[in-house]
Amino acid sequence: MEVLSFYQTPLGTIKIGCSCDSVNRIQFVAASGEPSCPTALSDLAAAQITEYFALKRRDFDFPMQPAGTPFQLAVLEAIRRIPYGETRTYQQIAASIGNPGAARAVGAACGRNPILIAIPCHRVVGCHNRLTGYAAGIARKQSLLKLEQQNR
Repeated sequence: MEVLSFYQTPLGTIKIGCSCDSVNRIQFVAASGEPSCPTALSDLAAAQITEYFALKRRDFDFPMQPAGTPFQLAVLEAIRRIPYGETRTYQQIAASIGNPGAARAVGAACGRNPILIAIPCHRVVGCHNRLTGYAAGIARKQSLLKLEQQNR
């Protein structure tokens, strides 16, 4: 069973979904009337995200378990390895998982990333470093990249 909690960030409200032992979801949401049920794990994830925005954290070490197909999970793992403040193209991610012709499928997997910020799909860009889709909107993607580039 997933327990949902809501927290404020400089870029808006996030919803953190947790099972008993891992974070399964972090999404930006509009203000919600849903009840917030914070847990020790969601509070830990939220604290690390707060540290990230305060420029005191570059990596996340709370337990997380994203859902997805084997291909999607391979893409998400490759994205987790992108260093703070750097970007990779969809093509580079596809090549890194041994499937160089799958740039569009990598884009689709990024769009389904259930754990935003901590699995930094905002670091994945189009060719020529063009900013392309982001589940939470291009403006947030741009803000996250700017935050990291200023703090490298």
